[in-house]
Amino acid sequence: MAQVRTASARGGGHDCDVLVVGGGIVGLSTAYAITRAAPGTRVTVLEKEPGPARHQTGRNSGVIHSGVYYRPGSLKARYAVRGAAEMVKFCAEYGIPHAVTGKLIVATERAELPRLHALVQRARENGIPVRELGAAQIPEHEPEVRGLAAIHVGTTGVCDYMAVARQLAHASGAEIRYGAEVRHVDRRPGLGVAVRTRSGDVIRARVMVNCAGLHCDEIARLTGDDPGMRIVPFRGEYYELARPELVRGLVYPVPDPAFPFLGVHLTRGIDGGVHIGPNAVPALAREGYGWGVVRPRELGATLAWPGSWRIARRHWRYGAGELRRSLSKAAFTTAVRRLLPAVTEDDLVAAPAGVRAQAVLADGTLVDDFLIREAAHTVHVLNAPSPAATASLPIGREVGRRALAMLEEAVRP
Repeated sequence: MAQVRTASARGGGHDCDVLVVGGGIVGLSTAYAITRAAPGTRVTVLEKEPGPARHQTGRNSGVIHSGVYYRPGSLKARYAVRGAAEMVKFCAEYGIPHAVTGKLIVATERAELPRLHALVQRARENGIPVRELGAAQIPEHEPEVRGLAAIHVGTTGVCDYMAVARQLAHASGAEIRYGAEVRHVDRRPGLGVAVRTRSGDVIRARVMVNCAGLHCDEIARLTGDDPGMRIVPFRGEYYELARPELVRGLVYPVPDPAFPFLGVHLTRGIDGGVHIGPNAVPALAREGYGWGVVRPRELGATLAWPGSWRIARRHWRYGAGELRRSLSKAAFTTAVRRLLPAVTEDDLVAAPAGVRAQAVLADGTLVDDFLIREAAHTVHVLNAPSPAATASLPIGREVGRRALAMLEEAVRP
C-alpha cells in the first residue's frame, strides 16, 4: 500500500482518501481496518448524530452471536463465527466489559423439535460446538426455564457494543465529524466523490464508503446508484425483567426459518439486567422508536416500495402476532411464559426499543445475508442487521479491503 500512502501525502485537492458515511459499529470498524491495513491513509467518518453508535449498534441486546443460525457458507455464518472470537479478543485487549456466557435454544412445542435438530446440524456445518439437552437437563443451566428439549451453545456471549464503537473510533485515528448529516453527493468518474453536509461543509474524497445503516439506500441513491432494494424499518420492542434472578444467562426460542427475526428471547446483559424481546413490528419512520414517531415522507417511501406489500401478504399471520404483542403487554407476557413460566405481567418493565434496518427486494424477499456492493469510487453496505455487531471486525476488513483496492486504482499513474 506504499503507493496509496505516497499519493495520499500529495493531497491532490482531496480532503481525505476514504470518506465513511455512518458512525455505527460497521462504519467505525471499516475506518479502523483501513488505517491498520494501510497506515497513513487519510480517513474521515461522517456521523449525523452527536456521538457514535446511536442507532442499531447502541440499541440492541449486546449479544455476541455464535453464528449457529446462519446458512453455511454465507457471509453471516463466516463472519459471525470469526467475528465472535475476534470481538471477545478485542474486548479483552481494550478492557471492554464482556462475558462468554453460552446460551440455550429451547423447543417448547413438538413441532419445533425438527427445527431444533436442524440447528444442531447447521451448527456442526458452521464449526460451532453445541450440546443437545433433554427436558430434565434444561434446569441445570436455567432453573426457571421449561421446554421439551434444548441445545447449549457455549460460544455465545455479551458485551458493551457502545464501548466497542468508541474504542474503534479512537484506535482508528480517523477524523470523525459528528453532527454531519449528508445531504448531497457529487461523484465524478476519475476524480472521486464530493459530499455536502447539512451545515454546508464539503468533503472531497477519492473513495466513499456507505455505512449509513437505516439510511444506506438513500445514500446510495444520492450517489446516483440504484441499490436494487429498500430499507424497511422494523422496530424491536424490549422489556426489562424486574426479577433478573429468574434468568442466569441467555435463553432463545427456536426461530421460524421463514423470517429473519429470532423471536422473543431473554438476555442477561453485561450490566446484570435481563432484557426480554424484541418483537418485530413495522416502524413508521426510519428511526421510529415508538408508535408516536411518524415521518410521512419515510413512511410513504416504504409504502411505495412494492416489496413492502409483498412482505405483508406473505407474512401477515406472523406480523399479526407481532403487532398483538406490541399493543398488548398481556400477549407479550404470554409469549415469554412459554420459556419462563414464572414470569408475570408485573415483572416486565418497558425498556428502550431498537429499529432493524432490513433490506427488502422489490419481490418482497427479505435479504438474508450481508449485502455489500461496489460502484465507481464507492462501496455500499446495503444490508447489515444482526449479527453485524458481532461480525463488525471481519465486515470492516472486507469493506476496507475493497475501499483500499479502489483507492490504489484511483491513484495509479
